[in-house]
Amino acid sequence: MKLNLLLAQSLLLSTFSHADQTEKTGAPPPPALELSNPSVTILPKAPAHLPIPDEFELTKRIHALIVKKSKEASAASDYDLTLPKKEANPLKLVAISGGSFKMGATEAEQREIEIAPFWMSSTEVTWSLYNHFWQNGKDRNKDGTIDADGNRYTADKTNLDKVSLVDAISQPTNQYHDMFVGGRYNQGDNFPAMDMTNHAASKFCQWLSAQTGHFYRLPTEAEWEYACRAGTSTTYFFGDDDALLKNHAWFADNSEVAGQTTYREVAQKKPNPWGLYDMYGNVAEWTIDEFTTLSKTLPEGKTANPWVYPTKRYPRVIRGGSFKSFSLDSNSTSRSFSHSDLKIQDPQIPNSVWYHTDGQAIGFRVVRPQTIPSAEEMHLFWNSDFYTTERNAEDL
Repeated sequence: MKLNLLLAQSLLLSTFSHADQTEKTGAPPPPALELSNPSVTILPKAPAHLPIPDEFELTKRIHALIVKKSKEASAASDYDLTLPKKEANPLKLVAISGGSFKMGATEAEQREIEIAPFWMSSTEVTWSLYNHFWQNGKDRNKDGTIDADGNRYTADKTNLDKVSLVDAISQPTNQYHDMFVGGRYNQGDNFPAMDMTNHAASKFCQWLSAQTGHFYRLPTEAEWEYACRAGTSTTYFFGDDDALLKNHAWFADNSEVAGQTTYREVAQKKPNPWGLYDMYGNVAEWTIDEFTTLSKTLPEGKTANPWVYPTKRYPRVIRGGSFKSFSLDSNSTSRSFSHSDLKIQDPQIPNSVWYHTDGQAIGFRVVRPQTIPSAEEMHLFWNSDFYTTERNAEDL
């Protein structure tokens, strides 16, 4: 029985491997990755090839849209982001000036980091926006591509001349069962979206970019800490006294409702000095980095805009603590990481690349760099956790 299960699992995994498809069709290998004057420093190095090259044409078209839209851009100031036919509950983007800071909790691990200007959402992404992404109403394959042949176990290449960029983006497949724990967690418009994988959060950013003509992505870990600190060097952006955390965060000490800890509507506590709410607590937040030891990964001296490019699905950096965290794990430097146990109750084989059955305390916020990156960089940011045999095996 166990052998048959493993064999079935192996067959399902191989179905989605672009590498396997390339070998069968005799197609040329993926193009080598060349980044000229990248706007981010990729550490320890960029991958040798672009991930999922079949999707690069889609990225290039979105990049062209963003470059065209940039000619209409105004000065770097705060603004409200709304989607077509969804003007209520806009997502506020706060302009963050560039600068330098010391990243890390202790003097031994701290590194001098320089950050370029960007915008960051003042709150975590809420259900008001995320519902439009995952409840898309379109038939999707297991890998997220549009189902063109009625078989959701095969990946279909989308005809971009006949499908809109928004529809072409790999949006989530339907949930196998209720990933949001039977209504235990409120999914009202102003509550933070949660339970998504790092891949799903990145694809939301790509979907958002295609609709707005601005480049959105997850923050790097360095950007997240820089924005959270807001020019401070203390344990918290309000000082070192954890007794004051209750004024700024929903965490283990104050998040209980009817005998259960849970998250709350965004922006109900005091923001940090730069106007960012819930940087501590509520839901913890994805970054785009692989989890490593900072002092071993980042070089000594000043580094500009570092990004620890993920070489595998786990572990990824999660920041800020959640409604389940204690004050010690809810400060400007506290770090946690993802692992396969976040899918431990997922009955699917292979596990979903979109949902974490046990990730109700994880959400995200978006950033928009003021400098538009190359199409290749955009592709890396949106596809760092793509669907392959090797990456899906990490969930076993």
